[in-house]
Amino acid sequence: MSIFSKLFSRPSKSTKAKVDLDRRFEKQHKLGKGTMSQVWQAIDRTTGQPVALKILDLEKTAAFERRFVKVGPKPTEGQVSLSFNHPRIVKTLSHGVATTGEQFLVQELLHGQNLATYIDRRSDVLVQNRLEWMIQVGQGMTYFHSRQFIHRDLCPPNIFITDQLEVKLIDFGLVVPNTPPFQAPGNRTGKVNYMAPELLKRLKTDQRIDVFSFAVTCYQMCSGKFPWPSGNTLDEVQSHFSNPPTDLREIAPDVGKRLTTVIMRGLDANPTQRWQSINQMTAFLEDCRGEG
Repeated sequence: MSIFSKLFSRPSKSTKAKVDLDRRFEKQHKLGKGTMSQVWQAIDRTTGQPVALKILDLEKTAAFERRFVKVGPKPTEGQVSLSFNHPRIVKTLSHGVATTGEQFLVQELLHGQNLATYIDRRSDVLVQNRLEWMIQVGQGMTYFHSRQFIHRDLCPPNIFITDQLEVKLIDFGLVVPNTPPFQAPGNRTGKVNYMAPELLKRLKTDQRIDVFSFAVTCYQMCSGKFPWPSGNTLDEVQSHFSNPPTDLREIAPDVGKRLTTVIMRGLDANPTQRWQSINQMTAFLEDCRGEG
């Protein structure tokens, strides 16, 4: 039985009956809002414990799932998230459907801020910890890929840094199985400045699109900038790939040569010339420890 057959067939911790979220949870304050969801700090009245309550937008989630109707069954974000058990991935406690129709996830409550905030501020904490954070993201994504998924939205807003300065991957709303039907050309999802060229060009995709997104994120952690001029549309970003990315050391001369080489290879427009897995790239990142 494949991992996806198990995922669909095994008993789920999600509540079978629809849940009245206002009765079950005491919402305290909003933690964040994404393109397809809102996250609240809440008290779960069934346990008395503080949790993060993620509520998916009904219309946007339905529109996203309709893209894959002809491909085959696609696990929901709740099913995907509940299947993970790794220290670099936020723990999902349960999931279900609200009486109003929205899907929801109940997750561990994290304290800290996302990686994008550190990049925007260019804080000393980022400079001091960036290599270790890269490695921790790589460890989480190596586990994630071992579960045979493609992330499709790996980027700083979806990487959380706890108050203990540890990485947690937090958002799996665009995840698809790493299987031929979902690798087929055509479906472009994610944030445009992190999309690999093969995804933008509607070519066949696989987990190497996450390698590219990971490398873009690492580049930003070192420089505060994108490897190419940022764009707001798919056409704007796609035009960049006719030119090589700006060498990292040109804009961040404090970055070591080995680390620069590792990151720049992850940005190769040709997926066959890129690192072939995040596990491989992470191993070389680990070799950069102690570089002067």
